[in-house]
Amino acid sequence: MIGRAFLIGLLVASAPLAAQEGPPPPLANVQLKDQVQEERAVALMENLRCIQCQGQSIHDSDAPIAAAMRHEVRERVAAGQSNSEIEQWLKGRYGDWISFSPPAKGIGLLLWGMPLLFLSLALILARKRFGGSTS
Repeated sequence: MIGRAFLIGLLVASAPLAAQEGPPPPLANVQLKDQVQEERAVALMENLRCIQCQGQSIHDSDAPIAAAMRHEVRERVAAGQSNSEIEQWLKGRYGDWISFSPPAKGIGLLLWGMPLLFLSLALILARKRFGGSTS
């Protein structure tokens, strides 16, 4: 009876250890040996949004998913893929939202056009209010 209670207690006590994440992928926090490739990878990572932190780039985020994405970017840069190939792969996996500069199509077109629409509306309203007639 005591042995069974001890085993159950040990199992319950060790459950949080099993829930912890493992170490980050190898290239998540290690720079590439080729400095030009590393600079390219960093430039890419600074323009990609962390899907967990949302307001941070994967370069700045400490989230485990950002570490996996940094690893993926460095691995693909080292393999010789172009920036557009890497971005397309990530967008295919995580969606267009991952980019800090979304494409000007669909909802992205609406987002890019909203500032111009509001500026035009403000100018029209200001002209009506302050323009007056000169007759």
